[in-house]
Amino acid sequence: MALPSSLPYSTIKSTPPHLSAFNHQPITLPATYRSTTTTKRRFSKLTSFRCSSSSFSEKHHNNANPPKSDDLVELPLFPLPLVLFPGATIPLQIFEYRYRVMMQTLLQSDLRFGVVYSDAVSGSAAGVGCVGEIIKHERLVDDRFFLICKGQERFRVTDLVRTKPYLVAKVTWLEDRPSGEENLEELANEVEVLMKEVIRLSNRLNGKAEKEESRDLRKNQFPTPFSFFVGSTFEGAPMEQQALLELEDTAARLKRERETLRNTLNYLTAASAVKDVFPSS
Repeated sequence: MALPSSLPYSTIKSTPPHLSAFNHQPITLPATYRSTTTTKRRFSKLTSFRCSSSSFSEKHHNNANPPKSDDLVELPLFPLPLVLFPGATIPLQIFEYRYRVMMQTLLQSDLRFGVVYSDAVSGSAAGVGCVGEIIKHERLVDDRFFLICKGQERFRVTDLVRTKPYLVAKVTWLEDRPSGEENLEELANEVEVLMKEVIRLSNRLNGKAEKEESRDLRKNQFPTPFSFFVGSTFEGAPMEQQALLELEDTAARLKRERETLRNTLNYLTAASAVKDVFPSS
């Protein structure tokens, strides 16, 4: 049985005003990061699985270095057409029966579940996800739920426990490895400068005034949480976001974000130059 590939995007819209979250300004990446053909080729090595207990178990039980049993925990999974990062918040509207059952259980326990990116075309889900913790919720009379969830730890799916009424998997936690001699502060500062330029040019092209919060993007964050924040702004490019989420090295993540932002800045600079020459275009 394939993972739910028909989750409507209304799942992540229509949140009541009193439950809305104040999010960052999203960054729109060039089309090369959003093209289906390009992303499939560029990210062919991302870990993924289909919700078939036989194929999933075979794939992971053949792992030459399986995790230790005391590292495993069981976690309910919610496949979504988005990537959740640690520290980021997302609004959700829960209306499908099996996920209403999940939420009723979670609201009586620890309020945590695993969010995994699900590709609507292939029906596969990423093998690395992020725990979402319910920080606000509202239950409606028809048993739908409005939620605000905040990203916590990352995890890797190692085995599927059950598929009904909703997915439950065994997972291990992921943490970034030490980055050796890399100067993480310097990398983070470079990325912040590029982000500011991208936001400035993007606002200029769209006729928007610069927002005050874009002047201090890091807000005293350490390099690792800042790298997750940057990744969460790359909206509309879930495969790129998934690749960033799966990296286990802060320096590697920041370098990849630096490259992406440089490419985006080059694209916006060219677009800005065209607009200056042809103001009405």
